[in-house]
Amino acid sequence: MKGKLLTDLEVTDMAEDGKALARHEGLVVFISRAVPGDVVDVKVRRKHSSYLEAEVVTLKKPSPLRTEAFCVHFGTCGGCKWQYLRYENQLEFKRKQVVDALGRIGKIDEPPVAPIVGSELTRHYRNKLDYTFADRKWLTPEQYEDRENTGGPALGFHMTGRFDRILDIDECWLQPEPSNSIRLAVRSWCTEHNLPFMNLRVKGGMMRGLIIRNTLAGGLMVIVMVYENNQEALEGLLGHLSEAFPQITSLLYVVNPKANDTFHDLEVMTFKGDSYITEEMDGLKFRIGPKSFFQTNSGQTRTLYRLTRELAGLKGSEVVYDLYTGTGTIAQFVSSAATKVVGIEYVKEAIDDARINASLNGIDNCVFYAGDMKDLLTDELFNREGRPDVIITDPPRAGMHADVVERILHSGCQRIVYVSCNPATQARDILMLSERYSLKTVVPVDMFPHTAHVESVALLERIE
Repeated sequence: MKGKLLTDLEVTDMAEDGKALARHEGLVVFISRAVPGDVVDVKVRRKHSSYLEAEVVTLKKPSPLRTEAFCVHFGTCGGCKWQYLRYENQLEFKRKQVVDALGRIGKIDEPPVAPIVGSELTRHYRNKLDYTFADRKWLTPEQYEDRENTGGPALGFHMTGRFDRILDIDECWLQPEPSNSIRLAVRSWCTEHNLPFMNLRVKGGMMRGLIIRNTLAGGLMVIVMVYENNQEALEGLLGHLSEAFPQITSLLYVVNPKANDTFHDLEVMTFKGDSYITEEMDGLKFRIGPKSFFQTNSGQTRTLYRLTRELAGLKGSEVVYDLYTGTGTIAQFVSSAATKVVGIEYVKEAIDDARINASLNGIDNCVFYAGDMKDLLTDELFNREGRPDVIITDPPRAGMHADVVERILHSGCQRIVYVSCNPATQARDILMLSERYSLKTVVPVDMFPHTAHVESVALLERIE
């Protein structure tokens, strides 16, 4: 069936991964770049036992939910896949993801899901972008047909699923200026001064990566990553950036000769300014270093944390455990309404940042532990720090380990606030917790407009 043309399919829904959904002869058909209400002809790309994957060949009848994509790279770049879908409808389908997961996986009839909280900014909302250098850019079909286009170097994003194909980016709508201007200036200066862009297959060349971070408080961090350490050329580039963009408050570089792009085990050098930037939320300051994790939509992060604090329902006398605390942002957000907050996180560097941030904010009722959650969350810790009245948990996409769920079930806490970036694993964990806890409400929050991703905050209360 691969390559077969299916005609006049009516798109009826959106799937969890952002693809549209139709049906053909009893099979579900997942379709890229289609919208519920579209009538389309599609070509089958892959056949599976119970479903097909296809792409649109002809849009026979456009859906009223459609809108024009605003980015010139839309359809080629792997990000912002829902630009063609009106934002209010994006929110509807994101909330539906949460409802469907709780019903199908969590086994909850009529899940108590509140209206979704949309993002005030739907463009320029990210505070961090990672770009990759390549000695030869990926050509779009239009560029490939242009005989004068020889490819040339690229500074942009990885093509979906390909480590060695980089789409050169002219303008990205995800991060506010001067992000675009900095990227273009770096690409131009390196090209003019013959700094070799990296070959991602054979691992050769100098220029490897560019990271730009910003904060609502006005911080601007630029990290240049090189594969080969040519100090003269590197200092020339950094000096140019320093003069051209005086608003950069933290100009850093790292030499990374490894096979992968991670630099958590490498020394990051400061060329100019501070070695960190600072974000401010609700009177709290959070120091963000080059290796620090911080939610990438600052405006919605503040909304998410306020909602978490509200659902925790703290009266001032509670002991709170903040699981997967990261750099301790949620822990510090709720600290003023609690007797004590105990933060636990696997990454030691994140806990180091959490302690620095707590000191920076004059908070003395937060304690932090680094290590494996299932090994640390024990009766021994409860006896040392006090048993939790409230547990806040914000696990990675994979959700919580079964041993962690078991420890929570026997902790005796009255309330659980579960922050999630994956409705499926959140629903799975809520089902396991239902042995002793009842789900009271779930509030979806949109952190990533124009994508299928959705966060949600759930409140569970102990069944007496």
